[in-house]
Amino acid sequence: MSNTLENLRRKIVGAQQLESVVSTMKAQAAANIGQYETAMKALSDYERTVELGLTACFRQSAPISVNERSDESMNDIAAVVFGSDQGLVGQFNDRLAEYVQTKLDALPGTKTLWAVGERVCGRLADAGFTVKRIFEVPGAITSITSLIGQILTESVINRRQGEFSSLFIFHNRSEFGTVYEPVCQQLLPMDATWQHSLAQADWPTRNLAEIIGDATAPALRALIREYLFISLFKACAESLASENASRLNAMQRAEKNINDLLKNLKQTSRTLRQGSIDEELFDVIAGYVLSTEQRNQGKKF
Repeated sequence: MSNTLENLRRKIVGAQQLESVVSTMKAQAAANIGQYETAMKALSDYERTVELGLTACFRQSAPISVNERSDESMNDIAAVVFGSDQGLVGQFNDRLAEYVQTKLDALPGTKTLWAVGERVCGRLADAGFTVKRIFEVPGAITSITSLIGQILTESVINRRQGEFSSLFIFHNRSEFGTVYEPVCQQLLPMDATWQHSLAQADWPTRNLAEIIGDATAPALRALIREYLFISLFKACAESLASENASRLNAMQRAEKNINDLLKNLKQTSRTLRQGSIDEELFDVIAGYVLSTEQRNQGKKF
């Protein structure tokens, strides 16, 4: 009995230590979510400024196709997939890989993928895709800019070399709390309908912006670079927020399971301890009854 109680005590201590670790990871995930959501809110103002600049350019120029390839008939596709490097994220990478496969299988041409994260890279390789480049997932908000710079630099080089004509990005986006959904965005070539909608958008003031002289083309190229940067930065931040939301959800489930386990272990421990006390009481009572009977028998003689 004492051996069983000692085992239960060790299990309870282990469960309590695990609960402490889970609680810490839960708090860290919640803090990270707030960090990335704050970055996205801050980015929205700059995104609005870039859109206004593009609106001014599109008002003065015809829609463009940001395509430096001469063989327009080619349908080669490159896709950047933002996944995760760490575990405890549930179906985060699996659902994203399935979504990527569903979307890209419906498109013609050769597909080349760049994966952000070792784990999603494995899922994409299992799905039959060629993963040309693997990027490390940023560990903090300050590391996102460096990652996006690498992606943009390589995309420009590969596009000029004629390795692809279309560029897509795939990532998970938080919807409600810990709920997230995979999404897709086509960055290149730029959609003519989107350009037309910007050109027709209402200007926030009565004084319409105007680009003086022949500066429309340089200004447009600079704004497009910023638009691509913002789109990739936003996708990465949304992916990181979703990853932490998935981890938070996993930690909440783990915390509930640990609490249930602790409850059962403590109940079992109390039951065994009470049983041990009852046995000792029974032994004392039995010994008292026996000694009383023996004394009574001695008095008779």
